[in-house]
Amino acid sequence: MTFIQSPAMSASRVEWIIDHTPVRYDEAVAVMEARASAIALGEAAECVWLLEHPPLYTAGTSADPAELIAPERFPVFKTGRGGRFTYHGPGQRVAYVMLDLSRRGRDVRAFVQALEAWMIATLGRLGVEGERRDGQIGVFVGEAKIASIGVRVRRWVTMHGVSLNVAPDLEHFSGIMPCGLSSPVTSLAALGAKTDMALVDAALRETFDGVFGRKSVSANDPSPSP
Repeated sequence: MTFIQSPAMSASRVEWIIDHTPVRYDEAVAVMEARASAIALGEAAECVWLLEHPPLYTAGTSADPAELIAPERFPVFKTGRGGRFTYHGPGQRVAYVMLDLSRRGRDVRAFVQALEAWMIATLGRLGVEGERRDGQIGVFVGEAKIASIGVRVRRWVTMHGVSLNVAPDLEHFSGIMPCGLSSPVTSLAALGAKTDMALVDAALRETFDGVFGRKSVSANDPSPSP
């Protein structure tokens, strides 16, 4: 699936930022919100930010407190993204995707489906067959979830995005009911696939244009700024 784009998008640039050390969640959200505001004003390029977080749980707008099984285990952050509880931590590649939907069709459902298609294409590049499941958001391998998706859209600019389980401690998910599901979670490591984060990042970049449309990509900047 190719994401909707207007003719003007062919000249646009998506900046890729990669952090190699864990970023505090509150700091990441502050940077992401500032960047999204700048994109909405036409003052910054669209952006994909790849990073990891220290161990934590986040509660989306549909989170049920009963699904937080171990509230004292890790810090818990309320967040404006859609969805329920999820876990972030080392060994999980988080991709914060900041795109301007005012130039991409203003279709949030299509955007979420594009994120799923991107994860499936990335997994395929890494030798893993991912798939959607009816009635669920995210990407699965068999019955187990390997990638979660939660987004927020403000002034038609997207925030938050996807988290791909590369080699996290899967036991850390036991403190919540991830995304309200009783199904298990898995990872590239658990499946015996490649887990080198540089290879994962390369696969994410190589498959992005095929889903979201071909466009020039800026050089990496190791330190994000709004």
